[in-house]
Amino acid sequence: MASTPDGPPASRPAPTGPPPLEGLLVADFSRVLAGPLAAATLADLGATVVKVERPGDGDDTRAWGPPFVDGTAAYFDCANRSKQGVTLDLADRGDAALARELAARADILIENFKPGSLARYGLDQASALAANPGLVYCSITGFGTGSALPGYDFVVQAVGGLMSITGAPDGEPHKVGVALVDVLTAKDAVAAILAALHHRDRTGEGQHVEVNLLASLLGSLANQASSYLATGRAPGRMGNQHPSIAPYETLHCGQGGAELLAVACGNDGQFRTLAMTLGVPGLAEDPRYATNGERVRNRAELVVVLEAALAARGAAEWQALLTAAGVPCGPVNDLAGAFALAAELGLAPVVDVGPGRVPQVRSPLTLTATPVRPPVAPPRLGEHNDAVRAWLAAPASHPLPAATPR
Repeated sequence: MASTPDGPPASRPAPTGPPPLEGLLVADFSRVLAGPLAAATLADLGATVVKVERPGDGDDTRAWGPPFVDGTAAYFDCANRSKQGVTLDLADRGDAALARELAARADILIENFKPGSLARYGLDQASALAANPGLVYCSITGFGTGSALPGYDFVVQAVGGLMSITGAPDGEPHKVGVALVDVLTAKDAVAAILAALHHRDRTGEGQHVEVNLLASLLGSLANQASSYLATGRAPGRMGNQHPSIAPYETLHCGQGGAELLAVACGNDGQFRTLAMTLGVPGLAEDPRYATNGERVRNRAELVVVLEAALAARGAAEWQALLTAAGVPCGPVNDLAGAFALAAELGLAPVVDVGPGRVPQVRSPLTLTATPVRPPVAPPRLGEHNDAVRAWLAAPASHPLPAATPR
């Protein structure tokens, strides 16, 4: 897919100041997705991020392909933009000393090691905060710092209940099509880090920030978790249907019902408009469908009537008609369609980061006074070894040279 121009969308106001986290240093000791993505978000916001990897193989995700670009998996690139990369062997006394020096100079440290394992290198939160009292030290685990269980997104989706509510009612539980729990945990980590930085601005004190995949998942289950807590009954899988709203699902349309249209009627007024636009206005007066609660109770019969009316046109035609009438709906796009839609809306969703490198998705964050920093290509393994090692060996007052686009 061709990338869009690197400039910001014309509809966004031009920021006037420096990035909001400019001048802050992040020591990224994390691997895989949640931690690296949190650090990348801080880099988007202007922080300088030094990513520490083990020599030889580096971050596990460098090998998580295909696809591979320039010898590195595209998976790695999604979470490691705008960082300077250094390889350090923590079992080596000299390298461990450099790692401790990095922690002593950092404003933020992110790690997702097995709980307790960094103590042998003097990089645990107690040691790091003793050496650097203003440090915001963020630990990311699978199940909390009191558990040694490894945290992989797929496993947490399973044991955390997300798979139990994902998939067809008569089929197997399914994972979500992306490592969603890692992504949610990364966002929780960034929120907690920013709160801790605000506390430091007021008091000068750093602190230990903890997030874990299981808690982030449970906290994101929203109405499904609330339903369970209210009733004591675990909700099940409903495919693309919503447990509390109807119609709020995919409906078959077009000749033979060959196409799918996502329809989301969030209130009775939208349903009346839907019925009118489909040419079946009597549906909105039918006591079985007049209110949302009745529509949920009589969903099966309602879907039959709606799909019979929708058979008259394809998804694209219905989208145009229903959107013009004020009914939220849309086709089921693949990623090519999704990026094309974002481009059509002026969001400029893709940013080039250099020849032969995987383009980056534009940050979803927009700040009217302080810009989000355009991304730089993720580092090759050990790419900034010389610069970072020299900087760590020099007095702390010396600045770390910035990574530049290649």
